[in-house]
Amino acid sequence: MYRFIPDYSPEDLGDIQANGLRWSVLHAYARSSQYREKLRAAGVDPAGIRSLEDLRHLPFTSMEDLRDGYPLPMLSVPEAEVVRVHASSGTTGKRKILAYTRKDVEIFALQMARCFEMAGLTPRDRVQIAVGYGLWTAGAGFQLGCEQFGALTIPVGAGNLDIHLQMLTDLGSTCLCSTASMALLMGEEVQRHGLADRIKLRTVIFGAEGHNQKMRRAFERNLGVGESFDIGGMTEMYGPGTSLECTAHEGLHYWADLFVIEIVDPRTLKPVSPGEVGEMVVTSLCKEAVPLIRYRTRDLSRLLPQPCPCGCSMPRHDHLRGRSDDMIIFRGVNIYPGQVEDVLQQFPELGSEYHIALSREEGRDIMLLSLERAEGLGAGGDAALSGRVAKRLHSKVLISAEVEIVDPGVLPRAFGKSRRVTDKRLFGE
Repeated sequence: MYRFIPDYSPEDLGDIQANGLRWSVLHAYARSSQYREKLRAAGVDPAGIRSLEDLRHLPFTSMEDLRDGYPLPMLSVPEAEVVRVHASSGTTGKRKILAYTRKDVEIFALQMARCFEMAGLTPRDRVQIAVGYGLWTAGAGFQLGCEQFGALTIPVGAGNLDIHLQMLTDLGSTCLCSTASMALLMGEEVQRHGLADRIKLRTVIFGAEGHNQKMRRAFERNLGVGESFDIGGMTEMYGPGTSLECTAHEGLHYWADLFVIEIVDPRTLKPVSPGEVGEMVVTSLCKEAVPLIRYRTRDLSRLLPQPCPCGCSMPRHDHLRGRSDDMIIFRGVNIYPGQVEDVLQQFPELGSEYHIALSREEGRDIMLLSLERAEGLGAGGDAALSGRVAKRLHSKVLISAEVEIVDPGVLPRAFGKSRRVTDKRLFGE
């Protein structure tokens, strides 16, 4: 059925994971002084790691470990074997720089090729890449995977809408790879320029940020695509392509022959019950330059243990629910932006875009929630709508927010990740 996606029995996959875990721990201990120090401090004897059950004896790795080892943290091969580096898109403190060997680059391309295959593409597709190149992994990853898969690659990158629209119409791109925000912006531009009948898009592969179903339906409608696919990934695990939705759209299949996923409580770091939401922790099984041992991703999700209707044997995790470090504390209540999104989905009068502004006046926290009105509706019902949204938020999330309704298209669009929350309490903005 697949060229790039393997079909393992549960027993075979278990053996691959156990062998990969043993190799990764031995490799990290022998080749990285930073890892060796961590493992010794935790009382771990690499020779004693024999099965996946031994994962619980291993220490966690965090983004602080990667920053502490700057500029080449956790490096587990001689520098002469490093053929590339990529870095996180973070803007505070030192960037997390990850090194790659030639084999790491090959695995990166493989996991992306699997995603194109999972999305139902063929080598006859034309794939337009609308994500950033350079230190960020996204552009390079999509291009590597597309070329290995065999489709025609159109590497435009993020931004420059005029060139994107030109390529869509002149080259007949059939698949767009972007963030959800960029897909939304592209769809609005296609409609504004009256190009819907001149483009041939059938598929969107999107990721790198949270999204809601209204946003997804909006860009699918405006771009005229039959299907879109949520993609997982992060710089620490090669880049994009660690997982993808299948055509069943019931969670994302992840490549369990390349890494192991655990779900833990972000406060206690203990495993959660099956099916419960917690923080994703990943352990690589064949990563050479910078192996990951129980790396805390900060992403919130859950595992989906049931067989998938699509028939793929690779396991699944749910869509990301946010990040454990994105939590907002507002008047003593812990809130994740995803909880606000869940409430907004219940109002068809609203569009997909929103922004949360937090401020402090006379020692009291203030939340202003700005929401776009759905296309085609007038402003006459704004006051009543904002009141109903505020009441529902108070009922479901236990917060009191000022809600304003704005015209469609007023809130900022982004080529990359949208900034959903501005906290003026911390930075005096």
